[in-house]
Amino acid sequence: MIPILPATAAVESGVSVAHDIQHYMRPGTLQLAALPPLSLYVHLPWCIKKCPYCDFNSHEMRVAELPEQRYLDALMADLEAALPLVWGRTVHSIFIGGGTPSLFSPEAIDRLLGGIRARLRLEPNCEITLEANPGTFEKDRFKAFRSAGVSRLSVGVQSFNDDFLKTLGRVHDRAQALAAVEEAAQAFDTFNLDIMYALPGQTLADLKQDMATALALAPPHISIYHLTIEPNTYFAKYPPIIPEEDTAYDMLDLITDMTGEAGLSRYEVSAYAAPGHRCFHNLNYWQFGDYLGLGAGAHSKLSFAHRVVRQVRFREPKLYMDKALAGHCLAQDEEVGRADLPFEFMLNALRLKDGFALQQFSERTGLAITAIQKGLDEAERKGLIERDFVRVKPSVRGFDFLNDLQSLFLPPHR
Repeated sequence: MIPILPATAAVESGVSVAHDIQHYMRPGTLQLAALPPLSLYVHLPWCIKKCPYCDFNSHEMRVAELPEQRYLDALMADLEAALPLVWGRTVHSIFIGGGTPSLFSPEAIDRLLGGIRARLRLEPNCEITLEANPGTFEKDRFKAFRSAGVSRLSVGVQSFNDDFLKTLGRVHDRAQALAAVEEAAQAFDTFNLDIMYALPGQTLADLKQDMATALALAPPHISIYHLTIEPNTYFAKYPPIIPEEDTAYDMLDLITDMTGEAGLSRYEVSAYAAPGHRCFHNLNYWQFGDYLGLGAGAHSKLSFAHRVVRQVRFREPKLYMDKALAGHCLAQDEEVGRADLPFEFMLNALRLKDGFALQQFSERTGLAITAIQKGLDEAERKGLIERDFVRVKPSVRGFDFLNDLQSLFLPPHR
């Protein structure tokens, strides 16, 4: 039997109230003609070591101490409680992120995906991505993940330079990174490499060498991230000296040129892919699709006929497990305000090089295009977008000054 939480069941912390399905289906101010594609995100929150730049919900733990089975039980309890909200919908992609999901054994990943398949309808060619770090790599481990049902690996290399890896606090070295990527290429038809740039002390020549090494491995997809100093991280407390903004722009131009020469096209601000290898899961985020998030601190965005809802699970792993197994793991459960929807849509859609269809804005938000007309007119006047009667996309200038472009759609109260 699928548990449906009563509308009166308050979470013990007093942060939120879980509702039954009728609460989400009640009349409201929006009118969504159809629901967007649905993805599933699963958060596995543990790492061998917390990186100094990382502000994700990750927690250090030795592999031998991982509470694999209890956490899997909590994830299944979490999913069962959420089933009424997505009943009958097909899942188009699954992303297992972290933390370092590859710390979990292939057998645990197999049990996880089996539990998901038993409870949800997956698209026949459902994209199933697992994040993996070279520091957790051992011979044939990636092949075992493939056998468990994972179809796409995302390898967190960050750099192939031992000095920069040490600065970033990574637990792997260049040799481990190369071995891990080579095994990923053998085991998977498609995979991603995560690369960081604008690292402390990094020059254009250093980056060129890193990118040459990465591209020589022929990855069909690369995600590129500028090192940013996030609050509440070790780097925030002890800031390293990173390249100046102009140098960082030159680095990004170099990355775009080198990936282009290697046959990878930039389709999103931080993503480059060979034809046929774009990540559906990330595209669904940027196109304001729906996603159900399971696990400690996971976020969800779910659409209903008359509203769009955001949820957040409890962040601390032990608390999350206790709450999920008791049937109420939501720390937040809120409707996205009508006035906030245009900005939330544009914040995502403008990250895509091809932008969005005007019809998609209305389909995903339930609002008329007039809700963003003023911002579109201003963006066009400033040369930040290109548009016709069907589609809007950021211009080259708009891509370079994306924050300025997105800010034009902030609601008045921001």
